[in-house]
Amino acid sequence: MKYISTNKEADPVSFSTAALQGLAPDGGLYVPKDWPRLSERFLVNLGNESLQDIGFEVSRLFVDELDKEVLKKVVDDALNFDAPLVKLTETEKVLELFHGPTLAFKDFGARFMSRLFSALRKEADQDLIILAATSGDTGSAVAQGFLEVEGIKVCLLYPSSKVSHIQEQQLTTAGQNVTALEVDGTFDDCQKMVKQAFSDNGLNEQLLLSSANSINIARLLPQIFYYLHAVAQLDSDYPPIFCVPSGNFGNLTAGLMAQKIGMPVSGFIAATNVNDVFPIYLRTGEFKSRTSEQTISNAMDVGNPSNFERILHLFNGNHEQIKQHIWAASFSDSETKKGIKKVYQSKNYLMDPHTAVGYCAVQKYKRQSADYFGEDQSAPFIILSTAHPAKFGDVIEPVVDQEISVPDRLAQCLKKEKQSIPLNADYQNLKEWLLEEYG
Repeated sequence: MKYISTNKEADPVSFSTAALQGLAPDGGLYVPKDWPRLSERFLVNLGNESLQDIGFEVSRLFVDELDKEVLKKVVDDALNFDAPLVKLTETEKVLELFHGPTLAFKDFGARFMSRLFSALRKEADQDLIILAATSGDTGSAVAQGFLEVEGIKVCLLYPSSKVSHIQEQQLTTAGQNVTALEVDGTFDDCQKMVKQAFSDNGLNEQLLLSSANSINIARLLPQIFYYLHAVAQLDSDYPPIFCVPSGNFGNLTAGLMAQKIGMPVSGFIAATNVNDVFPIYLRTGEFKSRTSEQTISNAMDVGNPSNFERILHLFNGNHEQIKQHIWAASFSDSETKKGIKKVYQSKNYLMDPHTAVGYCAVQKYKRQSADYFGEDQSAPFIILSTAHPAKFGDVIEPVVDQEISVPDRLAQCLKKEKQSIPLNADYQNLKEWLLEEYG
């Protein structure tokens, strides 16, 4: 199976090349040249398949360079936790994606990638450097996912003072083969610097770089798993509408990829905070990136989402086709807090700010566009819950007037000393540091 660049100026490559490079030489993102399809038999029996079974079946479609036994071990070892579908109402469900080691959905991608990279590079004689920008949970998940993995070094760029305290503690206290760079700027600055590093031929001649962000096709692959797992758990005769809290749009793109390979779905809702470049694009047909604004749903503070390229590619750049599959809305911090409070008071269910943005989007969709994806009003809603509420206790506790207990795995990192290296938001500074540290 071959992978091509969204910029269409790079040669097709194998999965291992696409995954280990992260970004294509022409600056584009890798996508399959030809899309595989799940078998009808598998889809019919989906309700009987475990998360691990689904992961293996999907992986086989995209990764053809590893023996089946090795691939199954990668999946089983990575997915040692579940993603339960929790009922809010008869028509509204929450897919809890925060039961992994760092209590965030990024654990799916990080754990899968670390084990996959290790298998793909078994005979390698040069360290692989994972270079990743994070707006919050990616950093901690990558740090834990790749911690102590032989032959791999991890370098995380995060925006100073723009992630929650717990998130910062998680990504700056791993130590060993993990280094955190605290950038004086925004997430978009961090992401831009990472992309510049991958496009720097001189740097790549000296260092072996790869990414753990959603610019990497290998990060999106395990995110397909839980979409199908959600459908498998759903007790409904109608394909669901997925509501996805969205920042860099990797999570939504994974859902579109799941649809592409055969997953039954009625449509997608992209839920954003005030960083609303995508909702504006859907309304106007024009995409204009801008500097991101800081919010309480910080993982979504992205003003230039990378995976917009993949979304365009999936629909051949056709704005009208994209609108037929995706509806979008944005919400302020005030609206997000009201959503948290409403769900807690009415359902006794606690949502983190990102999940609450998703909940608000479903309510707005039902009020304004109930027939957006067709005349049938029976499709259930599945809101992707991307992080445990305890990671945002400083925001949530005043809203619900309730102390939130911190799981032990989070409490432990709060006792450790933060270790980060300050860095200006300038690519040349990053390049010099990388060469000095790893060259």
